[in-house]
Formats: sequence, structure tokens, C-alpha cells
Amino acid sequence: MASLGERIRTRVLPALLTASGVTLLAAGLLSYIPPVTAEPAPSGPSVTASPTTAPTPSPLITLPPLGSMPPPSASPSADPDRVATRVRIAALDIDMPVVAGPAGYPFCDVAMYLEADGLKQPGQGAATYLFGHARTGMFLPLLETPEERQRGMVVEVWTSDDYKFLYEIVDVRRAQITLDGALAADSEELWLQTSEGPKGTKGKTQVIAEPLSVERAVPADAHPIAKPIDCS
Repeated sequence: MASLGERIRTRVLPALLTASGVTLLAAGLLSYIPPVTAEPAPSGPSVTASPTTAPTPSPLITLPPLGSMPPPSASPSADPDRVATRVRIAALDIDMPVVAGPAGYPFCDVAMYLEADGLKQPGQGAATYLFGHARTGMFLPLLETPEERQRGMVVEVWTSDDYKFLYEIVDVRRAQITLDGALAADSEELWLQTSEGPKGTKGKTQVIAEPLSVERAVPADAHPIAKPIDCS
């Protein structure tokens, strides 16, 4: 007959370990996802990193420290005064403040939102149209990155009323000369535009993204310091 110590070693301990493993899995504390190598930090407004050594949930989205995020809102109201204030595509190292587009030549060092009949701001049920120069530190990666690589990337857009809207890139169109697609949108969309050549080149690159989710944002993240430069 097996001794008491032998029965504990061969039967009781494995059962306890199995039960503990089930409990941890149910609590979401274990993961079969392999660690992801961190990408270089994007340029532009910084987001405070969480003081933890665990892998980040996604290489595309930087999350604030626990406890710093305001309570989520299931459905933000379509604030008529809301405007986009920041845009980031972490996978392309794009991170810029957003300001209203000027009447003349576009600014440098910021992205801009286009104001036109039929275009809206995030959460207002139509297309939001952001544009910027194809320059280093701006929207140049939209021009240089192949279309198939951009599809599936996450775009984050912060707004003046402290929300963050997440979108997924679904299409990239080259040599576009009209806003017809954006103006025809009858539901939430995000359009990004950049140039394809020197000043005066007509064809533009348009990147189209569809909404994924919306959440409350840390106010400091939603209000970067914008320093637009007249580069005409």
C-alpha cells in the first residue's frame, strides 16, 4: 500500500495544481499569446507608460497606467462642438496634433481636419477628413507604405471633449482628385489624405478607415500642444 507521502505526491498535488490552473485561466491571468517585441516609441505627444514589465496587449495601441483612465462611456453623444485634436497610427510612427485646416496652403508639423458640407467630426455619423503633408514626421508613411501593409492597422483619433475613437484601415487609394467618396459616406468613417508629389501635384493618397470603438480619454492625451508652421 502506498504511503501517505506517496499519495500526496502522486495524486493530491497534481489535482491541486490542475485546479489552480483552471482558476487562473478563468480569471484571465494566463495567456498563450507569445510576448511581442516592443516597437520604438512614436514621435509626437507622449503617453505615460504603465509601470509594469508585462507585455503590452497590442503593439499598435499604447495604454495609460491603470487608474488614470476616466470611467468608460457606452455611447458618447454627438457633440456638435467636438473636433479632432490628435491622430496616431502607432504602426507607422505617426502621432500629430490636429487643427482646423487653413484657407490657404496647409500647415506643417500638424494634421488638419477639412471643414466642408457633408464632412463631420468623429462620432457624428459621417466621414471625418484629416489631411497632412507627405513629409518626415507627418503623413509621409501613408505615401511610402504599401497598401497591403496598411490594411488592418489601427488609427486613434482624440477629440476636444476627451474621447478617443479607434478605427481600422480598410482601403488605400492612390492618385485621387476628388472628395466624392468621403462626401458620399452615410455612416461613420475616417479619411486620411496626403500628397503624392511636389506642390501643385493633383493626385492625392486617400486612406479609409472604419470605426472599431470609442472610449473616454485621459484629458492630457487629448490636448497635445499644436505648433503649426506656415510652410507655403
